[in-house]
Amino acid sequence: MRVSVQEAPFDPGQEVNTFAKGRKDVGAVVSFTGVVRDTGDEALHAMEIEHYPGMTEAALTDIAKEAQARWSLADTLVIHRYGRLEPGEMIMMVATAARHRKDAFEAAEFLMDYLKSRAPFWKREVTEKGASWVAARDEDEDALSRW
Repeated sequence: MRVSVQEAPFDPGQEVNTFAKGRKDVGAVVSFTGVVRDTGDEALHAMEIEHYPGMTEAALTDIAKEAQARWSLADTLVIHRYGRLEPGEMIMMVATAARHRKDAFEAAEFLMDYLKSRAPFWKREVTEKGASWVAARDEDEDALSRW
């Protein structure tokens, strides 16, 4: 299991290849990469992400351990960036490895839902009209409630 909270960009292809390399004990590797998208209403210049070092890594490690236990995962990867990110940049990635695809897919969805709704990050959108904090969305909470 690897959890990384980092400012630096990452290469999702390289991350998946490293994650899966040499694995003969799994039948499925599932990955998801989140990208900063333009809001559409106003031109998004950047997404600024803040966190508390130490607390964030501990929270993400706990949820990764929970996913491994609930879905019998062989391995888990969670990467989340912080700092100033522009539209089109990769913001996060999860990867799961399991004997069977159902476990890998469900665990990856669980991790993504957690990261979207409960991970201790604070996001601020910077547009041509100024900056504003991103509020929690009901649909993100609803997605997490299914687990």
